[in-house]
Amino acid sequence: MPRGRAQGYELQRETIVVQAAGLFARQGYTATSMNEVAEACGVSKAALYHYVRDKHELLVEITQGHIARLLVLVEDGALAGEPDPERRLRGLIAAFLAVYAGSQHAHRVLTEDVKFLDSEPRERVLDGERRVVAAFAAAVAAARPGLQGAALDKPLAMLLFGMMNWMFTWLQPQGTLSHADLAPVVADLFFGGLAAVREPGHAPSSSRHNNGDTACPSPSTLSPKASSSPASPPRPRSRTSPMPTSTSA
Repeated sequence: MPRGRAQGYELQRETIVVQAAGLFARQGYTATSMNEVAEACGVSKAALYHYVRDKHELLVEITQGHIARLLVLVEDGALAGEPDPERRLRGLIAAFLAVYAGSQHAHRVLTEDVKFLDSEPRERVLDGERRVVAAFAAAVAAARPGLQGAALDKPLAMLLFGMMNWMFTWLQPQGTLSHADLAPVVADLFFGGLAAVREPGHAPSSSRHNNGDTACPSPSTLSPKASSSPASPPRPRSRTSPMPTSTSA
């Protein structure tokens, strides 16, 4: 008869996944050993293997868990019933940045280490990314239905992800500006261009009469108070394309 799991098993396993995400984010997946994961968790390496088979299983848990949280927002969240297209897209931007703020290590692992997954779990993660992009593209199309004939909904969604997905490389967690502060800035910039950007805390104005042709600035120019230093030490390796990785327009 198989031995039952000890009380607190799932909580300890989640702690291990979180610690591993921090190590992978700072050092890279390939540069992190299971010995380091065990040390960060305060357990022996033998005890670590009671919770996970190997390092690859940790990568699977981190990446699939992060994608699952994002899918909830686009498929099962309260925003699904928002009738106003612009408010829905603004809400999605704010919701995604809130998740990114609370899971920056997992987000970095997803954007940079998905290529180390075996083919089956990698395809599950990439399928989740495609569903996220499709949901954002649909939200963009609803907000600007006149652009559907030009097939710009997906490219515009990818441009939007370009603003959101790499904040972890320059936004300081303890800095003057937070992800919540920048969510309306991203939305204003996306909907109305530079002229529509407001200081954090100001109420949004309608962007429906703005043609949105203003060029976008680089992320580091959004505010003079925002730090351009990375939120975590840079890894000694090249960066891959931003999440989603398999959905380039």
